[in-house]
Amino acid sequence: MPLIEANGVKLFYDLTGPEDAPVVAFGHSIGTSVEMWDAQVRALADRYRCLRYDARGHGRSEVVDEAVGIDDLADDLAGLLDALGIGKAHVVGLSLGGMTAQAFALRHPERTSSVVLMATGPAMPPARNWSDRAALIRREGMAAIVDATMVPRWFTPGFAERAPEKVAFTRQRFLQTDPVGYAVCCEVISRLDLADAIRAIAVPTLVIAGSEDPAAPVAMGEDMAARIPGAELEVVRAAHLLAVELADEVNGILATFLDRQSGLQPSELPGATFETGLANRKAVLGVDHVQRSLAKAGSFAMPWQDFITRNAWGEIWGDPTLPWKTRSLLTLTMMVALHREEEFKLHVRPALKNGVTVEELRAMLIQAAIYAGVPAANAAFRWVKDVLGDEID
Repeated sequence: MPLIEANGVKLFYDLTGPEDAPVVAFGHSIGTSVEMWDAQVRALADRYRCLRYDARGHGRSEVVDEAVGIDDLADDLAGLLDALGIGKAHVVGLSLGGMTAQAFALRHPERTSSVVLMATGPAMPPARNWSDRAALIRREGMAAIVDATMVPRWFTPGFAERAPEKVAFTRQRFLQTDPVGYAVCCEVISRLDLADAIRAIAVPTLVIAGSEDPAAPVAMGEDMAARIPGAELEVVRAAHLLAVELADEVNGILATFLDRQSGLQPSELPGATFETGLANRKAVLGVDHVQRSLAKAGSFAMPWQDFITRNAWGEIWGDPTLPWKTRSLLTLTMMVALHREEEFKLHVRPALKNGVTVEELRAMLIQAAIYAGVPAANAAFRWVKDVLGDEID
């Protein structure tokens, strides 16, 4: 797991994309992690070096229980860029990540190619709400607010019905956030006041607001865009985590803006590559698993890693003809028939993330018993239990 010292704190990060490509640094919302940006990395990794990192106190990054401000979070990103030898980046942030992006553009303008500010603002009054939330989380933990946070604050009810697996995954990540780390960032937001300062942002800026976002409403995005010279504003029909809820539309807006700033033309954009396959692989199997696989490969096995990443994950999983839910079911079914325990177990949780329900998983195993044999299905039932444990009865 790659942790790197940045501004006095150890940060988890992930890099995907060509080494010589323009860098896009992604900052996530409070209570989430790098996985929030899976869809954006998949869309951009063919032509951008995508840098994601867990903010301090979130995900796998270090938890430090000390009073910090938004400038400290901006300097965390600057320290991360320093440690990775990156001079300049497009900075994309949502919510807390967008607040960090504003501060970064003000403190490090020479290192900022452009900023994209999603579902965010230069201040989030009243401050008391955030300090009270921090105190509550320190006392009772993340479960105290998880249900009130998910719907309709982060996701619209319609999206929750269409994509329950995405809401469930986000909810799980939220609950896994360290309460102290979350509280520290709540306290950062309670002290945030960049409303006047952002008038000095002098890099190309795009603001994206969600029309159904109660946390950072459209009026806040409009005001922010009016304060930043030359800023563009886009409004999409989504709640707070608009990069997740409306990924395809947001990706189109984001790519158009970044390509314009980087001088890329459509004819220059490559097709499926190792990098696009790597982004798909990380989105399905998880950043941690893929990073471990590549780190352990060595010179002998790296050509194999290159082969499966380009072919299995770039060409096959990258083919939009079949949705990922269908591909997950097909993969699990074939692993039952071939009695491939390790690979079956690897794909169980990703299948749930891709929308396969526990009931559908069970129905697939029962059907597999007819066509692949009772012993094969019997083993697969045991494997599911090994993976999911008490999550199923």
